[in-house]
Parts: sequence; C-alpha cells; structure tokens
Amino acid sequence: MHIERLVEMINDIAANQVADPDNAVDVITSHLKRFWDPRMRAQIIAHAEQGGVGMAAEAKAAVARLSL
Repeated sequence: MHIERLVEMINDIAANQVADPDNAVDVITSHLKRFWDPRMRAQIIAHAEQGGVGMAAEAKAAVARLSL
C-alpha cells in the first residue's frame, strides 16, 4: 500500500479521537493492532522511523508504541 494512503488513514483515526485526547494514543495503538495488517504496520513504523512526514503527533506516538 502507498505510504501516503497509510498516513492519511492513521491521521483520520487520530482526528476521530479529539473528543478524548487523554486516551487518543492508546485508542490509535489498539486500532492499529486489531485492524491493520502486519505489513501495513511495518510500513507505517518504517515511515515514522524516517521522520513520519505528514503524520499527526498522536499518530506518531501510537506508532512508537507499536515498535516497542
């Protein structure tokens, strides 16, 4: 999948968490673990490790948790 589409998707997930910003990173991380294919997660992790251009701050934080 194109990284631009993955960035758009993760940013959409992050944008949906504005009502509960204290739990946003947990919710995003959980969503990625449950619904994203391992190849998609690997791509977004690699993108984040290279600077995460275009990713929302909450999205970057969630991806950082995935790579632990």
